[in-house]
Amino acid sequence: MTARILATIRIFLILGLLWSHAQVQADPSHTILFDRPAEKWQEALPLGNGTLGAMVFGRILEDRYQFNEDTLWSGHPHDYSNKGAVEHLNAIRQLIFEGKQKEAETLAMQKFMSIPLRQEAYLAFGNLKVRMPDHGTVENYQRFLDLPTATATVRYEADGVRYQRECFSSAPDKVLVIRYTADKPGKISMELTQDSPHPVHQVKAIDGQVHLSGKSTPKLNSDREAVLTFHSISSVEAKGGTMETGEKSVTVRNANEVIIRLVAATSFIDYKTVGADPEERCETMLNQVLKRDYKAMHKRHVKDVSALYGRSEINLGEGENSGLAMPQRLEEFQKTPEKDPALIALGYHYGRYLLMSSSRPGSQPANLQGIWNDSLNPAWESKYTCNINTEMNYWLAEICSLSECHEPLLKLIEEVAESGRKVAKEHYGADGWVMHHNTDLWRGAAPINASNHGIWPTGGAWLCQHLWLRYVYTEDESFLRERAYPVLKGACEFFLDHLIEDPRSPEKYLISTPSNSPEQGGLVAGPTMDHQIIRSLMRNTAKASGILEVDPEFRRKLRETAARIAPNKIGQYGQLQEWLEDRDDPNNKHRHVSHLWALHPGNEITRYGTPDLFEACKVTLAHRGDDGTGWAMGWKINFWARLQNGDHAMMLIQNKLRPAIEGGHALGGGGTYPNLFDAHPPFQIDGNFGFASGVAEMLLQSHTSEIHLLPALPASWKEGSIKGLRARGNIGVDLKWKEGKLARATLTAARDKTVTVRLGEHTREIALKAARPRVIRTF
Repeated sequence: MTARILATIRIFLILGLLWSHAQVQADPSHTILFDRPAEKWQEALPLGNGTLGAMVFGRILEDRYQFNEDTLWSGHPHDYSNKGAVEHLNAIRQLIFEGKQKEAETLAMQKFMSIPLRQEAYLAFGNLKVRMPDHGTVENYQRFLDLPTATATVRYEADGVRYQRECFSSAPDKVLVIRYTADKPGKISMELTQDSPHPVHQVKAIDGQVHLSGKSTPKLNSDREAVLTFHSISSVEAKGGTMETGEKSVTVRNANEVIIRLVAATSFIDYKTVGADPEERCETMLNQVLKRDYKAMHKRHVKDVSALYGRSEINLGEGENSGLAMPQRLEEFQKTPEKDPALIALGYHYGRYLLMSSSRPGSQPANLQGIWNDSLNPAWESKYTCNINTEMNYWLAEICSLSECHEPLLKLIEEVAESGRKVAKEHYGADGWVMHHNTDLWRGAAPINASNHGIWPTGGAWLCQHLWLRYVYTEDESFLRERAYPVLKGACEFFLDHLIEDPRSPEKYLISTPSNSPEQGGLVAGPTMDHQIIRSLMRNTAKASGILEVDPEFRRKLRETAARIAPNKIGQYGQLQEWLEDRDDPNNKHRHVSHLWALHPGNEITRYGTPDLFEACKVTLAHRGDDGTGWAMGWKINFWARLQNGDHAMMLIQNKLRPAIEGGHALGGGGTYPNLFDAHPPFQIDGNFGFASGVAEMLLQSHTSEIHLLPALPASWKEGSIKGLRARGNIGVDLKWKEGKLARATLTAARDKTVTVRLGEHTREIALKAARPRVIRTF
């Protein structure tokens, strides 16, 4: 028997052992499992390296890997500002003060909006299609996503052969890798090609590679040119058997193993520049990975993923339903959540996984769908909606130890601070910069869509909170000085010019107008949310100025201005008012609860600092109810965590995890798709991220001057642990609890400091030494 035959036998024995081992070792807190192929996109498994995303269907005979590249959008570099809009600003304000809302909205639509009125769309790229011969009857089918290794695997048996497919999207190698194997030699045959939904594209095969090239498609009902070009290459490597290259496909027959490497690129350079050669980019990436075998690529990939994913772990226990396939698991959780606490842990880890997969240094930020989209006409253009959704995408970044994944959003903020300067001048006659409720690849900052909700000048100000959060979590003073402070200062300069005295107010409060309370109530003067965000921006910027010891006069002006902004008010029902006027409707179930921004993600309303407002937030949430879109329920988990009501937050968790059905949930709200994607409906990824941050906020809060341990622990979470959370002040926190009480807390600071730690109604001053874990067991 030759050495080659012995080696082949050894490989197939190892494959069989790996098959058996993985079947019994799947961790329900870290694994999404199916017992059948994906029929719908919302059943496919997502992979991503920040830039290159893929959806794995796991079909037997005609498999599909739908893929995206994060810079393939419609449109072209464009200035969205409306020259001369400022000439109508005072007239719009006056109409609002006179109670002529519709007239104000009409004038604004005619004279004040973005040109064009709508922004551009994130687009699907293409599909890798793999056609297999008929295997006969298929048994023991498994398709699963292993989060710790970010690897999707398909296994099944047919005609006495065990087949396996593994797929991952590697950040270090910038490639999607797929491997087909079987436990008997010569059993892998396939025909591989690519296609694209873009009308302008072509496919050709050359020397074992399939090339897809094309041009991006104009957005539906748009006459604006789409200028980006794109290219992808699927390179096929067959071990054993034969390989034949056709006109548009590659055919492999009777191989022992097939490895596919897919790379993709566009002509995008930056938001002001296009013109790169996508084919050249693909060739460069592919030449790098052709030198590496599968084992080496997977090892590099897992090392990269583990460095991020392995930072945090949560254990809430397992139950008798934890090993079910995902559709059944979701259904059973609605009946008996106590039988599957691991599903909550999986939701936490999945949020972290999706952020790692859709947002890496150098990539675009995660958009409304992360990086996963199979349409040329995605819902809301799959762009960056900044009146809640984009920010929610990144709530978990710092607290869940994924600070690097925050970087693409921070870069976007710096870029819209550039494009927003012209909007500030043309629309408001103001210094500084402004961005409204959406942006896109081309960093639009002007008001879009419709005046009754598009004129909302605090989108950029809310984004600025993320610059401040990066600083307070990391205490990176060079970041604060060189990147954050200039952008924060520019945003404040705008509002120093934009805020006006309310002519109706005897107190002469400063107000923001024209604006709206997202996304209801129309164009108004002085929505509560605006004032909360602007006060937070000015106070954070003043603190930054003090830390950096710069601009003392500017700092004084910010503090004085923030103190003059119209305050939060409690209305006739005991609710927090959404507007200056007491006109909240207790029967209003709107998905946005914008005026509770100061509760979360802000920190102006707290239990011990503002108890009356704190109680008013409870009334508002009672009015809004516990249903809603997927992301709205995600926000409500965070709200109830801040309200220190763990049982209510747990109720929202159960609601959030209810199975979504076609066209929405039967109750009229959102939920969760079979692959755990958030259902608005349709799919929006923000709910996944809001879920993860909500779980973290239930166990740790640091938005006040204290580190609050287990602030919203549900009664049903009797025993558990979490590691790898972060508190403000660059402090790592690990927690363990038993019988609903703290068993151990471990705090690790980057430098010597004394912190106030709260547990229930008790507080302690704790001295921390740099890099020396401090264990707390009792209070």
